[in-house]
Amino acid sequence: MYAMVLKKIGALLEWTELPDPQPGPGEIAMEVSACGVCRTDLHVVDGELPNPQVPMIPGHEIVGRVSALGDGVTGLQVGERVGIPWLGHTCGVCRYCLEQRENLCDHPLFTGYTRNGGFATHAIADARFAFPLGEAGGDIGLAPLLCAGLIGWRALSIAGAGKRLGLYGFGGAAHILAQVAQGRGWTVFAFTRPGDATSQAFARSLGVSWAGGSEQRPPEPLDAAIIFAPVGQLVPAALLAVGKGGRVVCAGIYMSDIPSFAYELLWEERQLVSVANLTRQDGLDFLGGAPGMGIKTKTTIYPLREANQALADLRAGRFEGAAVLVP
Repeated sequence: MYAMVLKKIGALLEWTELPDPQPGPGEIAMEVSACGVCRTDLHVVDGELPNPQVPMIPGHEIVGRVSALGDGVTGLQVGERVGIPWLGHTCGVCRYCLEQRENLCDHPLFTGYTRNGGFATHAIADARFAFPLGEAGGDIGLAPLLCAGLIGWRALSIAGAGKRLGLYGFGGAAHILAQVAQGRGWTVFAFTRPGDATSQAFARSLGVSWAGGSEQRPPEPLDAAIIFAPVGQLVPAALLAVGKGGRVVCAGIYMSDIPSFAYELLWEERQLVSVANLTRQDGLDFLGGAPGMGIKTKTTIYPLREANQALADLRAGRFEGAAVLVP
């Protein structure tokens, strides 16, 4: 197999030949057909997440075909198309797992961070966290759903039952979630980097009711806001944008420090919450229903060898939607 390997935090990924992977008990081997490039991959490469394990193969929006089954694996077949998400393993015995909150597991493994991921031609995955994808849709279009879509789905469920939703940071996750929310009848407001007319036009092309810079106030108070951009200063801005009883959801795994803000912004029962990872039920609910949601992902395709360029372009905001690597 071949992979783009992170051998040193902060360094470029290196094209590397490795032995073909063999699945252990409870695992599958798969041939990777597409892997999305997520902002969390940047946090891994840049060392912004704690206790990185290198060398490591990043990538956690994996689509591919099962090539081998490890001992004890049931419910999957060789040749079946599956998707592998960020949460790659849970212990099953801690308090959170037993309470059906495995996204908060005390002893998790994360794809492309604490276990090898999908910036490769082949991968190994815990069979319990391999989601059957069926045959509807193309591999490239499905890849961003494995994290951007899933985290957006969980964030939307936590955002509450309001009808006016603000999305801060209009990239891979937000462009998917905007379509899901509008399908539910919600009014969507898109917030981009100040002066980013291209992203604002992209948001409008997806039907949002308003698009502007993150420093702007929406034309009406929001019921909820979801922050995808890892910028702490957006928290006070989002609290200012939501109305009484509104909720602000921080959906990134990493965020820069949140500046101090007046208590008045939190007053009147506004809420500030975070989203952590996902559960398998989230995956089953979202991916099972996605074919009927009419989601159209906007993707920019890079050959696997150009993973470093994809990461650089993501960091600089040079493309709309999501980047996807193809072996």
